[in-house]
Amino acid sequence: MYVQGDPLSWVSNHRFHHQFADTERDIHSPIVGFWHSHMGWMFDLSSIKEKQCGKRNNVADLEKQVFYRWIRKTYIIHPLSLATLLYSLGGFPYICWGMGARVVCVYHATLLVNSAAHTWGTRVWNTGDLSRNNWWVAIMTFGEGWHNNHHAFNSSARHGLEWWQIDMTWYVVKFLEAVGLASDVKLPTQIQRQKMAIKSLSVN
Repeated sequence: MYVQGDPLSWVSNHRFHHQFADTERDIHSPIVGFWHSHMGWMFDLSSIKEKQCGKRNNVADLEKQVFYRWIRKTYIIHPLSLATLLYSLGGFPYICWGMGARVVCVYHATLLVNSAAHTWGTRVWNTGDLSRNNWWVAIMTFGEGWHNNHHAFNSSARHGLEWWQIDMTWYVVKFLEAVGLASDVKLPTQIQRQKMAIKSLSVN
């Protein structure tokens, strides 16, 4: 609904990013430039996956699920259906605000994780990449801005690992777990935290 691609494509790009984080094979790293990491990579189609990652399928596990295959095949129908509904309810102004403004805002908030959260902020974990914990990106993205945490423990459902690190997404996950819609919710263990910890370094 945010027009960022179907789930299989999105997860594939995200997995490649973690596999090759902030190397020449990362599809959206600021080592190529801030603009490239923010939006430029989306327009450089020759560099996405085939050029940098070698056409490997890294979402075979998800492709086994009928739901995700159906979403991929019908992806374009969903935002078009929403646009049609909005137009029927309020005409062109609803399209402008409900599709245009909404999508632009969410796009840039998401893209700031690729750019700003790999450029400015603090590092508390030895991740071997440029990921940073960026408080203002975290506020805009409901927790994803605690990005050094995410790269250190990418299977953790919680990104804001400290009590003061606001992570609204974590509370949504906890609610879904409580009502039985989420399971196997993972958090980093104390041993994992000790292994990854480095002295906090602020990078502005």
